[in-house]
Amino acid sequence: GEVPMGFFYNNSNQSSEGWEATQLILVQCVGSIFCSFILVANAMVIAAVVTNRRFHYPFYYLLANLAASDFLAGIAYIYLMFNTGPSVSPVLTVQKYFIRQGLLDTSLSASLANLLVIALERYISVMSWKIHSNLNKWRVTLLIVLVWAISIFMGAVPSLGWNCICSLKSCSTLAPIFTRSYLIFWSVSNLVVFLIMVSIYLRIYIYVRKKTTVLKAHTSGSINRKRTPIKLIKTVMTVLGVFVFCWTPGLVVLLLDGLKCEKCNVSKFKSWLLLLAVLNSVMNPIIYSYKDDEMWTTIKNLLRCVCTGTRRQRSSRFNAFPFCDLNIFFHYYNY
Repeated sequence: GEVPMGFFYNNSNQSSEGWEATQLILVQCVGSIFCSFILVANAMVIAAVVTNRRFHYPFYYLLANLAASDFLAGIAYIYLMFNTGPSVSPVLTVQKYFIRQGLLDTSLSASLANLLVIALERYISVMSWKIHSNLNKWRVTLLIVLVWAISIFMGAVPSLGWNCICSLKSCSTLAPIFTRSYLIFWSVSNLVVFLIMVSIYLRIYIYVRKKTTVLKAHTSGSINRKRTPIKLIKTVMTVLGVFVFCWTPGLVVLLLDGLKCEKCNVSKFKSWLLLLAVLNSVMNPIIYSYKDDEMWTTIKNLLRCVCTGTRRQRSSRFNAFPFCDLNIFFHYYNY
C-alpha cells in the first residue's frame, strides 16, 4: 500500500505540522470565515467584469483572471484546513498531500503570473501613451490559457518526479516529500518575478511623473492629482506591495529550508506564514473593488439582484477602476 505521510514527517523530524488541537479548531473557524469571504468576494469581481460591458477590455479580463486565481486559493485553503493537524497529517496519503500542496502552488503561480501579465500590459499601454493596449480578445484568451497552463504545471512538478520519495536524504523540513533543491528553485524563481514586477512599476512611475511635470509646465493652472496617473501608480504599488508583503516572508523561509539552515527553526513560522498568505487573498478583492466606484456599484447591484431577485445595473462613472484613471488623464488632456 501507499506509505502514509507520517513516515515522511518522522524522517524530517516533525511529529505533525505544528498545529495543536485547540489551535487547529481556532484556525478552522477563523479560516472558514476568511475563505468564505475570499470565495464570495472574488466571485463577485468576476461576475462584475462579465456583466458590465464597461469592463470588457483586456485589463479587466486579466483582473477577472486574477480574481479567479484568488478563488482557487480559497478552495486550496479550505482543503488544507480540513486535511491537516496532528490526527490527520500523519495518516494523510502521499497522493492527497500532492493534491493539497499542488492546489496551493497552482494558485500562487496563477496569482503571480497574472500580476506579471498585468504589469506588462500596463507598461506597454503607458509607454506607448495609449488608453488601452492593442491586445484583442483572442490574445487575452491565449494569455489567460497560458497563465493557467504554466500554473498547473508548476503545481504538478513535485508529483511528476521532483520529490524525495526515492531519496530521503534530500527531503525538506516544511514539505517532507519535496526536495530541498525544488524549494530553492520555487522560492528563488518567485522572488525574481517579484523583483521584475517592482522594476516594471517603478519604471512606469518614473515615466508618468516626468510626463506630469511636462504637462504642468505647458498647461495653465494646476493639475488635479486625483485625476492623474500618480494616483494610478500609487494604487498599483499598493496592490503589489500587499502581495509582496504577504508572500516574501514565506518564500524566504522556504529558501532557508532549501539551503538546509538547521539553526533557523523554519517549522516554527509555518502556521503564521500560511495565515499571512490567506490575508493576501482576503485583501485583494478589497483593494481591487472597494476603491473602484464603478466596480463597487456593479457589485452592490449584483448583491441586490441576488437578494431581491431584480436586475438593476447602474453606473456612477465611465471609468471606475483605479488602474484606468490613466484613461481619464488621456481624455482630459486630449492626448
